[in-house]
Amino acid sequence: MPVISFATSKGGAGKTSSSIILGTTLCEGADVVLIDADPAARLIRWSKRAPLPPRLSVLQSRGEKHIQDEIAEARARAAFVIVDLEGTASRLNAFVVAESDLVVVPMGDEQQDADDAIETLAMLRQEGRALRRDIPAAVLFCRTKAAVKSRLERAINEQIRGGVATYSVELKTRTAFSALHNVGGTLRDMDPTDVSGVNKAIENAQAFAAETIDMLEGVRNAEPA
Repeated sequence: MPVISFATSKGGAGKTSSSIILGTTLCEGADVVLIDADPAARLIRWSKRAPLPPRLSVLQSRGEKHIQDEIAEARARAAFVIVDLEGTASRLNAFVVAESDLVVVPMGDEQQDADDAIETLAMLRQEGRALRRDIPAAVLFCRTKAAVKSRLERAINEQIRGGVATYSVELKTRTAFSALHNVGGTLRDMDPTDVSGVNKAIENAQAFAAETIDMLEGVRNAEPA
């Protein structure tokens, strides 16, 4: 079963939020295991704020000595395994990247985010050389404006899209996405009268999940027979 990891060298890029959004969307039709491999444990805190969907499990990694076994066990019981990595280079990150079928690199329309995304992708290429295989990776733009981007934001966005693999979908800045960390649960658990833009957020999340599945299918088709 595919392993999807979220990696970035910069905090606040949307790594944990993207993991939650993808996991809670995919589990509507499949068994999903979310592994929190970040010592900050934001994913674990989210999971304790409200009941989880029946097809979603969340576990906290016990560290680099255990992460490969944790991934193997999760693969045996779920259709998708999603790993939220810590925002720094580490042996644990290297172990997870080696197991990953797709590495998602979140970033915003900011120069610092672009620099960190490029740094993360360079690290993935280095890990790939050590493993003698290409590690599939794609940049995901997060926390971007739902309305018109500024000239600088457009320039940064276009620069990254012109140089590396990227999602066509962007996870926009939405109140519902931010509220996940406060109330727990899923987007569908939210009352649209209490949280604005829930339906738009669900549509955005579904498009993100669908493109992720397409990317995984492309990776599988590209593998040698």
